[in-house]
Amino acid sequence: MEARADVDLDLALRALADGNRRAILQVIRSSPQPVGEIAEELGLSQQTTSHHLGVLRRAGLATGSRDGTRHLFVVDNDGLAAVRSYLDDFWPARLAGLKAAVESRQEARRG
Repeated sequence: MEARADVDLDLALRALADGNRRAILQVIRSSPQPVGEIAEELGLSQQTTSHHLGVLRRAGLATGSRDGTRHLFVVDNDGLAAVRSYLDDFWPARLAGLKAAVESRQEARRG
């Protein structure tokens, strides 16, 4: 999975730090949703929801499109791929550390 180069990782991580924004991403992850339906599902005002969607869009984590008079929002998978790529870089080192700790414990038990 290749990360999009134009995603600002700092903005994306700050956006994901907010629980309301993560909840919005859950709502819009599978299909485009209008602001009103997102707000209703989460119990937020439309103004608050619009603010959070703006942050998610600027961070590259959501995208919007027009359907007549409705503005629909959906997760931008390429933006999430940039975050995932960054986080995936931590796993090999962590797994190597875990492996070393387990092997060290096993050796101490034997020895």
